[in-house]
Amino acid sequence: MTKISEKRPDQIAQGIMIILTSVAAMAFADAVVKLVSSNLTVWQVFAARSLFAVPCLVALGYFRNVQFGAILNQWVLLRSALLVLTWLAFYASLPILKLSVAAVAVYTNPILTALLSALVLGERVSKRQWLGVLVGFSGVAAILRPGTDAFTWMIVLPLIGAAFYSSAMVLTRAKCQDDDAVNLALGLHGSFIITGLVATTVLATLSLDPASVASYPFLLGSWTPMGWSDWGLMAFLGALSAAFFLGVARAYQIAPPQMIGTFDYAYLVSAVIWGFVFFAEKPDGLTLLGMALITVAGLLVAERKPEPATIRETS
Repeated sequence: MTKISEKRPDQIAQGIMIILTSVAAMAFADAVVKLVSSNLTVWQVFAARSLFAVPCLVALGYFRNVQFGAILNQWVLLRSALLVLTWLAFYASLPILKLSVAAVAVYTNPILTALLSALVLGERVSKRQWLGVLVGFSGVAAILRPGTDAFTWMIVLPLIGAAFYSSAMVLTRAKCQDDDAVNLALGLHGSFIITGLVATTVLATLSLDPASVASYPFLLGSWTPMGWSDWGLMAFLGALSAAFFLGVARAYQIAPPQMIGTFDYAYLVSAVIWGFVFFAEKPDGLTLLGMALITVAGLLVAERKPEPATIRETS
């Protein structure tokens, strides 16, 4: 007997709504992290936020009968480490850079992912995608403006973050496709907690001189006392972060990835909006041009692949 396996229909409208809501929430969360960077350390944000995200994810996983042991998988752990480095590089730039500039720099990751996929996974890069790579790097050049007074080496941090993120996405595609999204999010937040606590302990042991700490307190400062409002804010960010990671995973599951990837770029618009609301940031013309070029590059790189033929099972 031969039967045709049924493919679940795409839920495009729902997927678009989820990704738009998710990236707007994450841009808001990143703006809040930039806002508290003058009072807390990045290590406090890592640990305190994830202390609240983990219970949310455990409760969801228990409800869905998720096998939590998978978070100890070596590939899940490596993926988590790469993403911790992503957010460390991105957050470390926020006290210095405008939120919109840091956001557009880290959103070069689709370009890097296309290149890494070709190098590591052997995936074909089409002429259209190579054009997207060139357009994307033109956008980066417009924002960086090397050789001018507007250039700052701090922009390298979110670009490094983009490289780590792309590596994590290639690893996810190659080794973590069958892992539950809850386990992937749990592995990440568990890594945030461990990283935050270990880094805080190391910095306390080193006892850096006050001048060094004062030069960059967000990265080198010691754990500062947190009041109820600070803990409340971290609880809010933890729940928001857990929801964001799950929302993105869900959006890519129920709708075509190329389409969702297009709307993923709404993060850049959200970053500009929150940057203006929180910090009165107004991107100049070249920055807006760079954002537009990188967005176009992402759309070119996200070339839609042909749909696979219907699978037939014979028994």
